Amino acid sequence: MTKELKFINFHRPAIGKEEIKEVTDCLKSGWLTTGMRTKQFEAEFAKYTGAKFAVALNSCTAALHLALEALELKAGELVLVPTMTFAATAEVVRYFNAIPVLVDCHENDFNIDFSRAEKIIKDINAGRKVSGVPKKHGKLRGIIPVHFGGQPVDVEAALKLKKKYNLFIVEDCAHCCPAYYKDSSGKMKMAGRGADIACYSFYANKTITTGEGGMATTDNEKWADRMRIMSLHGISKDAWKRFTKSGSWFYEIVEPGFKYNLTDIASSIGIHQLRKADGFMKERKKIADYYGTKLKDIPGLALPYEKENTLHSWHLYAVRIDRKFTGIHRDEVIEKLKEGNIGSSVHYIPLHLHPYYRDKYGFKKGDFPNAERIFDQCLSLPIFPGLTKSELDRICGALKNILGGK
Repeated sequence: MTKELKFINFHRPAIGKEEIKEVTDCLKSGWLTTGMRTKQFEAEFAKYTGAKFAVALNSCTAALHLALEALELKAGELVLVPTMTFAATAEVVRYFNAIPVLVDCHENDFNIDFSRAEKIIKDINAGRKVSGVPKKHGKLRGIIPVHFGGQPVDVEAALKLKKKYNLFIVEDCAHCCPAYYKDSSGKMKMAGRGADIACYSFYANKTITTGEGGMATTDNEKWADRMRIMSLHGISKDAWKRFTKSGSWFYEIVEPGFKYNLTDIASSIGIHQLRKADGFMKERKKIADYYGTKLKDIPGLALPYEKENTLHSWHLYAVRIDRKFTGIHRDEVIEKLKEGNIGSSVHYIPLHLHPYYRDKYGFKKGDFPNAERIFDQCLSLPIFPGLTKSELDRICGALKNILGGK
């Protein structure tokens, strides 16, 4: 009887003895919620990214929400958002009863197309009809670009739109810790440094993890203070110290805030994950290069790549399967990989195809053709530190067998 192959998960977190010890020490300390370890994580994250301020939160969604709140987004106002993204990027706009204006993507890197974004801006300013934008609306306020899979967007193009049309930029860096791009002066910068506020994710499958968690970074002290206060019920500054020896029981609620703070337990993991981030990036790059070598000759299979003047984080390795060449649809490939005990995923169903956005804003198929073609073909393969050569060879071999590659 043939022994069944072990299942290769789509993702496995790389948790080491350092994280385990820090969590154990945290538990033994008796202080589990937001405290000194979270403050340490914030300080180290700010230094790592080059930002003046970092605010630790319980998710990237919370970071995006508080970023827009700090920037004073109002009901009816417009924010440009890629349709090729996860729910959080647009739903935080809806939290304010504001309007996410969806933009198509480039086919080569799945990132927002800023030339299409500018056309939409011009149409809005001229009073012309734009898909999903109601006749009555407020002014256009900003852009939330997403660095898809860890490939930086054209940040310089975003900055030109910001300056030309007086917009804010909130970068969704959920896939980018770290990723880099070359700015107009020729200097390499970390993704997020071009933004007014940048938002990072530490969800379980991200490049670094705290299980659940996120971070907002900015150089603006006013915005940082606002996000910090709003992250814990709108309670006055340093509310987390209330139960420490140096703190006071007295507090005041200055705004109706939220419950978005990150715990010291989570930060215990994050402190050591951050210190390993550069090493994780190198491992992911090696895996991406290995896939590129092994899968490059399969007809109908398009592979992701690192664009010139960027450093990709390789959070995702999203390929495209063209049924006209392979004779098999992406969905069938997923099932066949599963039969071989190999996990995979799809990133993403474009927002305009989801019932909420389709029904509320009147979107239909054909509104964003690039995103729709990508969605019909894209498949994300496992990529994470600790993925072994034998596992990679199994994945590549299975894909070749399914798609008819040599």
